[in-house]
Amino acid sequence: MNCLIIDDELPARELLEDNIRQVPALNLIAKARSASEAMGILSEQPIELVFLDIQMPGITGIEFLRSLKHPPLVILVTAYEEHALDGFDLDVVDYLIKPVPFHRFLKAVQKAQNMLKVSKFVHKMPAESEHVFVNANYSLVKVMLHEINFIEGLKDYVRINLNSGKIVITRLGLRAVEEKFDAAKFMRVHKSYIIALDKIDSIQKTQLIIQGKEIPIGDGYRQILQNYINGKNL
Repeated sequence: MNCLIIDDELPARELLEDNIRQVPALNLIAKARSASEAMGILSEQPIELVFLDIQMPGITGIEFLRSLKHPPLVILVTAYEEHALDGFDLDVVDYLIKPVPFHRFLKAVQKAQNMLKVSKFVHKMPAESEHVFVNANYSLVKVMLHEINFIEGLKDYVRINLNSGKIVITRLGLRAVEEKFDAAKFMRVHKSYIIALDKIDSIQKTQLIIQGKEIPIGDGYRQILQNYINGKNL
């Protein structure tokens, strides 16, 4: 797994580099001292995993991550616990507090490896495709797209809720699902929810209803949903 370290502190970079050397599955491509330096590396190198500090001069790690349209997997490494909620909102793999014990570092890396492996089982299908295969219960499960009501993100995995009442659970980040599914049929309406647009029963100011389930509408997603609704209004 090709990885990148982004941290403005030399001791932190050296410690991460030493940890990476002890994991054969990791291949350190580069080290960056700032977000601007990292941006150039990401545009030129095939990075799959980033170890990202939060408090850096200029652009913070959180601001940098928000700016990436298609970010790689990210493990936040910081001395500050109060940013954990931001990390969850951005679908990071894990959140490590400095100084990071090696066993904790290894656990985060294993989680990233699992997420990368699982993501390869969810392939973006052409618009006319009728189904996808997802890795669930140690097997590939066929899911018909027209049966999906909504998808709920729960930290390390997602719950695909079908109109039959069946739920398919797979270890995959919600952001990965958002990138794979057809934007004309599915929309992210909250940090924790992607919905099938044709399954919406009603919409209120702060939530929408699908088969009796109340799904919150996040502030950052409300305008995009409103634009879709405006195009469907009589």
